[in-house]
Amino acid sequence: MKRRVLAGAITLAVIAVVAIWLVPTDRQSGEAPPPAYTLSADPVERGRQLVTLADCRSCHTAIGGKPFAGGRAIPTSFGTFFSPNITPDAATGIGRWTADDFWRALHDGYSRDGKRLYPVFPYPSYTGISRRDADAMFAYLKTLPPVAEPNRPHELAFPYNHRVLLAVWRLLFFRPGVYRSDPARGAEWNRGAYLVQAVAHCGTCHEARNALGAARSPRDGRGGGGQVLGWYAPSLTDPREAGLRSWSVADIVTLLQTGQIGSSAATPHASAMGPMAEVVYGSLQHARSEDLRAMAVYLQSLPQIAPHPASRFFAMQYTATTDTLAEGRALYARHCARCHGDNGEGRPPAAPPLAGNREVTMSPDLDPIRIVLFGGYPPGTARDPRPFGMPPYYPSLSADQIAAVLTYVRASWGNSAPAVLEDHVEADRGNPLW
Repeated sequence: MKRRVLAGAITLAVIAVVAIWLVPTDRQSGEAPPPAYTLSADPVERGRQLVTLADCRSCHTAIGGKPFAGGRAIPTSFGTFFSPNITPDAATGIGRWTADDFWRALHDGYSRDGKRLYPVFPYPSYTGISRRDADAMFAYLKTLPPVAEPNRPHELAFPYNHRVLLAVWRLLFFRPGVYRSDPARGAEWNRGAYLVQAVAHCGTCHEARNALGAARSPRDGRGGGGQVLGWYAPSLTDPREAGLRSWSVADIVTLLQTGQIGSSAATPHASAMGPMAEVVYGSLQHARSEDLRAMAVYLQSLPQIAPHPASRFFAMQYTATTDTLAEGRALYARHCARCHGDNGEGRPPAAPPLAGNREVTMSPDLDPIRIVLFGGYPPGTARDPRPFGMPPYYPSLSADQIAAVLTYVRASWGNSAPAVLEDHVEADRGNPLW
């Protein structure tokens, strides 16, 4: 009997220790690292800058809908989420919300009515936003024209349609807390870290996720980028993907601001396409150059960690047959060489080089497939309002032809990447652009 009591006491003690360890330690106070310019005294203007940098409009605007009125479909492996109306309409938007309600949503992940929010709303990143900045964002949103647009219910698979399960998810994966500056780093680095980690929530797309949608650490050997809206957002810590350690700060700023950068001895050609093109178009091109520089300083400092090959997307290697490579070579000569060159050297600025192009050689073949299927379109920006683009080939090439030409490109001119399967192309053919 005594042994049972002792065993029970030990078990309860272990559970208590684990529970205490799991319960988040909330940091509600803390000020954002100051920028390298004088902040506007008008909180609405500061809020506008922050809302723009957070790209709230893109997610909270349905295709063809009114700005910030919600309804944007966000497909995931758990089902389809629909963004809510965040205009100040009293009945369907946030017109009855207070600044405290808004802070609780960003910082704690709870709606005004107390419901737990799904982390497709990136509160695991937004929790790092300071209260002052959250209040400024709310002040700006309250100045928007109210739009009476009812929110559309999410369409989620069982059991993810039961919000009660979010209590477990939060216990396991969510730690609320305002960003804390690193005293060992400079002011510009800390400003960049705050913007990248919290406001712009870059990791929401660029971090690998586990089966429950929580971010993995790139140091666990299974890191990499993430899948978002049918595209692959490359890892910002993998030198074979989007690692920027070898880039100059100026080149990183150019890419963030324009969505494109030409080839040089130190910097390869790069273009933002898919959802990232939308981010540049709607958000980053409008950011202050000082903030973009701070973000670039932080991004350049990230450690370069390549995940173990066996843990990456499509880790199984497929060897292309001689016939497939021959077919791909013929298709490339017929459809691609005129723009991209006989040897993948490219013809800038109209067509980027394919030899040594990280977008082409990443192990996940999602992006090359989607670019060939639906076309490659960098964003139009103030500095380059009419960029060159690539037409879609889904009307003229079959799935096996697209697989063959991509396999050839990924295995030529020094490129070395797994073959593309016809099944991967066929599976993506019917998907929306994003």
